[in-house]
Amino acid sequence: MYERDYGLWAEQMADLIAAGRFGELDIENLVEEVRDLSKRERDRLLRSLRSIVHHLLNWDYQPQKRWRIWAGTIQRERANISLYLADSPSLQRYLVDEWLHKMYVVACADAFKETGLQFPEVCPYGIRDVLERDIHF
Repeated sequence: MYERDYGLWAEQMADLIAAGRFGELDIENLVEEVRDLSKRERDRLLRSLRSIVHHLLNWDYQPQKRWRIWAGTIQRERANISLYLADSPSLQRYLVDEWLHKMYVVACADAFKETGLQFPEVCPYGIRDVLERDIHF
């Protein structure tokens, strides 16, 4: 069922759990789905981090072309991160330099595609910069 109709499978698994019929559960696929849930939450947070870094690079390395939408994107993604952390405080463990540097590599590539500019090889931002630095016109 899992391979043929995911939606129906998920509803059946929920019904079985609610009914306490644990012996009938598709444990192998349920475990996979639960693990994927945590990865989706992590990936959502990291996408926001990547977007903030991308727009900070645009902001900092093109001061003559600053757009309000860049500041808006930074503010929106910071708000999103706050919401993600409120829902899942354990996501805080991804807001560290190791993950910031991984997202920086990807954000640099994104910014380069847009601008053609070269950016520092090493991330010039700390996690506090990314999450809290004021952006002013």
